[in-house]
Amino acid sequence: MILDAQSLQHHELVQELLTRTHFPLSTEAPQGVACAVSGGADSVALLVLAVATGHQVTAYHVDHGLRVGSQNEFSVVENIATRFGAMAISLRADLADGPNLEARARQARFALLPPGVLTGHTADDQAETVLINLMRGAGTEGLSGMRYTHSKPILHLRRHETEALCAAFAIDLVEDSSNSDPRFQRNRVRHELLPLLNSIAQRDVAHLIARESQLIGDDEKFLQDLASVIDVLDAPALAAAPLPLARRAIRMWLANPYPPDAATVERVLEVARGIHPGCEIGGGKQVRRSNQRLRLQ
Repeated sequence: MILDAQSLQHHELVQELLTRTHFPLSTEAPQGVACAVSGGADSVALLVLAVATGHQVTAYHVDHGLRVGSQNEFSVVENIATRFGAMAISLRADLADGPNLEARARQARFALLPPGVLTGHTADDQAETVLINLMRGAGTEGLSGMRYTHSKPILHLRRHETEALCAAFAIDLVEDSSNSDPRFQRNRVRHELLPLLNSIAQRDVAHLIARESQLIGDDEKFLQDLASVIDVLDAPALAAAPLPLARRAIRMWLANPYPPDAATVERVLEVARGIHPGCEIGGGKQVRRSNQRLRLQ
């Protein structure tokens, strides 16, 4: 029996969870939506809730070829998709184990997935991301975590809620052994750091971090909007701008695609202030000041 949108909408848990999701309106996506579905609880809950909104859903499963038997996981995803009236498509990204595996896997995955694909990131993922960014020395942009957009429609939900939804429909999930591999920093944050923080704080820290990230994100967007009107090439104007805005203007100017580090931003500010005629910014590039203007060369 196929569980369609109408039958799902009458399910009490589905109804409750949908009130805290941000799926694109079905009228805005007449061709349906694509969901990245690994077969774990978060991505399967994404699929179920997307179907419940009335969308025509296509589940995209990416096999990274890193685990024995990973090629068989698509059949699990396909069975789930069929049960909920969705299509399923299998993609293959051949990766070799080694350094930066998490980053390389993500890059390979999104190179294959269609533009605008929906992902099953939750508030727990958000908290993990913020803590990882904090350990990397990120500024407020990093501490705002992932953006709350239609591409991450279940970002306000918790992992225990996605698991409860899958249990409510007795869905057999894919067990990904890499999610417990301590080689990966995110796994250690998930299984070691967050439980320790919960114990110290005597409360649910992930919820607090996820909530704070949204507040920081709102502030960050406001400051970014203010910084975007600064003529970053006008050295006197840049030097006279409030420091938080000047720094943001420089980061936006030099992002390629990632913004420069704090030391580089400070060197560019010194050039704008006339302390130095120019500075190195890495990658064989310089910022030079001439006739009160900055230029990148």
